[in-house]
Amino acid sequence: MGFGWIDERAEQRRRAGLVRTLRPRPAESPLLDLASNDYLGLARHPEVTEGAARAARTWGGGATGSRLVTGSTELHAELERELADFCGFEAALVFSSGYAANLAAVTALAPHGSLIVSDAGNHASLIDGCRLARGTTQVVGHADPEAVRKALGTHEGPAVVVSDTVFSVDGDAAPLAALAAAGREHGAGLVADDAHGLGVLGAGGSGAARAAGLAGADDVVVTVTLSKSLGSQGGAVLGPARVIDHLVNAARTFIFDTGLAPAAAGAALAALRLLRREPERAARAREVAADLHARLTAAGLEAVRPDAAVVSVRAPSPEGAVRWAAHCRAAGLAVGCFRPPSVPDGISRLRLTARADLSGEQLEHAVRVIGETRP
Repeated sequence: MGFGWIDERAEQRRRAGLVRTLRPRPAESPLLDLASNDYLGLARHPEVTEGAARAARTWGGGATGSRLVTGSTELHAELERELADFCGFEAALVFSSGYAANLAAVTALAPHGSLIVSDAGNHASLIDGCRLARGTTQVVGHADPEAVRKALGTHEGPAVVVSDTVFSVDGDAAPLAALAAAGREHGAGLVADDAHGLGVLGAGGSGAARAAGLAGADDVVVTVTLSKSLGSQGGAVLGPARVIDHLVNAARTFIFDTGLAPAAAGAALAALRLLRREPERAARAREVAADLHARLTAAGLEAVRPDAAVVSVRAPSPEGAVRWAAHCRAAGLAVGCFRPPSVPDGISRLRLTARADLSGEQLEHAVRVIGETRP
C-alpha cells in the first residue's frame, strides 16, 4: 500500500475546503502587506539587513554545528545578554526557531510525574511541546485562571502552567498576572510564549511579562521569537539562570539542533538595538491596531478588539475565508487566512497585521478592500 492513503486524505481536505498551497512571493511585491508578522516594519530596515550581512561576512553562512559543538558564537552570546536585559530576565538561550524554543521549554520543564495545564487556545508549538513532554497534560478553558487553579488542585508534585501571552488567532491577551497567581498557590511555574508580545507590549516593547510585573520572577519562563517584531529568524527562552542551565543540559531541540545562523542572530541583534533607541515603535503598533479595529467595525465587519498587533475578522466558512483572502489579493491586499485545524474554535477568519509603519491612508484602503470583497 505504501503511501496510497495520502490520496484519500488529500481528497478529504479538498472536499472540506482545507487544501493549503505554497505561494512564493517575489522580492518586491505590489501588494499592501497585512499578512506578515513584521509588526514593527523592521525586516527590511537598512540597519537590520546590514546586521545580517555583517554577521554573515564575519561568521559565515551557517552556524556549522549544534550550539554545544561549534554553533555558539560570540554573537549568539551577545544577543542572549541583550535580550535578557531588555526583557528583564536573568538569562536567555537562543534557538533556531521559536517553535524549537517552545518545544524545549515545555518538554524540559515538565518531567515524568508532572502536570502541564495548557490553555485551549495555545499555539501548535506549545501543544506539540505538551504532547512530547513526559508529564501529563490537562487542557483548560481559554484565558481562565480559575480553571487553571482547579486543575492544579487535583495534582500533587511538579506542575507548570503553559500559555501564549497574546493569542495568534484573535490577538487577545492572556491574564498573565492571574495565571501566575493561580500557579503560585500550588507551587507551579509559568511558561509564557511571548511571540506576539515582544516588541508590542510592555515598556518600549519589552514584552508582556514586564507589562504584567512578572519579568525576572524565579517561577516565570518566557519564550520569544525573533521572526516577528525583530524581523529576523529564530527564538529564545528567557528566565532564571538555573532554568537556562537546565535547558542547555536537557532540551533536545537545543542539544541536537544546529545553532541559529549568524545572519539571523545579527539581524535580530540590530533590530533589538534599534527598538531600544526607538521605543515609540511599540506604541505605534498598538495605535495602528486600535485604529484598524475601529475602521473595520465602523464598516460593519465583525472584528475582535486587539490587545496587541493582531486583528482578526470573522469569516462565514473555511471556503468563504479562502475566497475572501483571494479576492483581497486580487485587489492588491495581502491578508492572512486562518481555518480549521489551525483555529482551535473552528471559526475561520481573516487575520490582519497592524504594522507600526502603516499609514492612515493604507488602513483606509485595506478596510475598503476587505469590505468590498466580503463573501
